[in-house]
Amino acid sequence: MKVTEVMSAPAVCVPPGTTLAEAARLMDREGVGSVLVVEDGALRGIVTDRDLALRGLGGGAVRDSRVETVMSPRVVAVDAADDVHAAYRTFRRSGVRRLPVLDGDRVAGMLTVDDLLLDVFQRLADLLGPVAWSILEEPPGPPSAVVPPGDTATGG
Repeated sequence: MKVTEVMSAPAVCVPPGTTLAEAARLMDREGVGSVLVVEDGALRGIVTDRDLALRGLGGGAVRDSRVETVMSPRVVAVDAADDVHAAYRTFRRSGVRRLPVLDGDRVAGMLTVDDLLLDVFQRLADLLGPVAWSILEEPPGPPSAVVPPGDTATGG
């Protein structure tokens, strides 16, 4: 499976001149924990909610400071053609929680640890469904609404 099958797209991007306040509002509106800093189509850095809190406001920056002053310019990324297992290895080696996905020099999306967890949970559910069926001898889904006669636990 390719990273493009589990990534979020499009990635949320801002130019380097975006203010910290604008970036924070955008993260809130889009429900993301980071924005990619892009200039002339090229990835220049990443700003996370932690960067805003610690290097930004916690570091004495004002809300009108530019994101380029708090961004991390060295960005660990994966290629759009990479297999998801390469992304797992990259997450493990780098210790980051977000990986921009690049198609050449162009930002194709964002892959997060959460994206991979959702993939793992889906695979686990796909695996456990048939196992549960064979053990419980009951089809997957909500329990039957039929109550056996004389069932005292349900008042029948």
